[in-house]
Amino acid sequence: MDPKHRSVLQRNRVTLVVDLKPSELYDGLLEKGIFTQDMIDEIKNSGTRRDQARQLLCDLEKRGSQAFPCFIQCLRDAGQLPLAELLHGGEAPVQPLVPTALEDIRPVLQPLPVSSPMNVDRPRKDIAPIYPIQRPSDSPSPSPESEYRIPRPPRRTRKDSIQTYKMDASPCGHCLIINNVKFEPNADLSDRKGSNVDCDKLEKRFKSLNFIVRVKTNLRYKQIRHELCVLSKIDHSQFDCCVVIILSHGTEVNHNRFPGAVHGVDGPAVPVQFITNYLNGQHCPSLQGKPKLFFIQACGGGEKDTGFEVSPDEVEPYMGGADDQTDAMPMSSSSDSISTSDEPDARATLPTPSDILVSYSTFPGFVSWRDPLSGSWYVEILDNILEENADANDLVTMLMMVNNEVSQNSAKGLYKQMPGSFNFLRKLLYFQTQSQGQTPA
Repeated sequence: MDPKHRSVLQRNRVTLVVDLKPSELYDGLLEKGIFTQDMIDEIKNSGTRRDQARQLLCDLEKRGSQAFPCFIQCLRDAGQLPLAELLHGGEAPVQPLVPTALEDIRPVLQPLPVSSPMNVDRPRKDIAPIYPIQRPSDSPSPSPESEYRIPRPPRRTRKDSIQTYKMDASPCGHCLIINNVKFEPNADLSDRKGSNVDCDKLEKRFKSLNFIVRVKTNLRYKQIRHELCVLSKIDHSQFDCCVVIILSHGTEVNHNRFPGAVHGVDGPAVPVQFITNYLNGQHCPSLQGKPKLFFIQACGGGEKDTGFEVSPDEVEPYMGGADDQTDAMPMSSSSDSISTSDEPDARATLPTPSDILVSYSTFPGFVSWRDPLSGSWYVEILDNILEENADANDLVTMLMMVNNEVSQNSAKGLYKQMPGSFNFLRKLLYFQTQSQGQTPA
């Protein structure tokens, strides 16, 4: 889209979002080739009328040089004349280069001049010399691909689109941190020294990312589920995202979606797939279509990874402390001790968990290492990566950075750790940061 047309849309964005009736424009934009059917469906599914208007305007800016005049014509055709005149701005009517009838493209026939055969050698006075039409060409015409290429702005645009999640609400959303440190004697689980360090880091980090952070400490099995239920009952309509962070001991369980489980301080463990179910589209409608992020600092089982040899210049090894501890359950990583008979969330008829990302501190089945003084490897590196890269990088890219750095650590000079994630996000996710302004509605 021409920069001056994009500027007109942005200057009038608030009025357009308030007054635009997107449903009356879909057929026209589809007929004129400005949007595809998939794009129309995406806009329709984006939420309320205003949400659809925001999505439509955001996508319109990326649809080439004819998008703006065609949009004005669609507004006129739909009877939304005040908005058409607002965008028109008092200039001469801008007509899209789309023929509306056959006569518009029918050539004009001129009779050929008649001359005597005896005059063929004389110069013709009725024929004017033909000169090529000079067309201004300051720069080469963009290719079709460049029409749809999104230039990288100096500051990220915080508007929902096909490529990125909308993340400009203020506050951005809720963040629940469950920090289990002291375990009851009958749980047969050691206290998690250093977990408070992790909790403090993540609380500060997500507050800086404009989340409402709530911390709960030393929760039993039923209390964990209660807090998740409370979170699912909140009206998230005015927010763009939701985050759950659990710091606890963990174990391996049978699963059909997300592996692993986290222990309450009384011993029993809540499977991760149950945790995610509280916030899926069925149980929390106000989070439908919005990203739901889960960060699990816990062991995925009892195995210890000794790694394999690589060339010395491939890694910069960090030799963890001699007192590094694990977050594994000190018994067989079996799911026999976890009952699922009373869990309605476990039915296979639930919807696909779209817009969910679960980031694990370790690979399923393996232990996760934690320093009693500086906290866990995973949280320390995650916090550093978010601090240094959230301005410019999306979440999935930053989690790959976390994976790389954690994989270079070694516990007791021998054991390794490999984080990973189950990613069901549909778009790129960029956090809000203090150095970035927010785009008004």
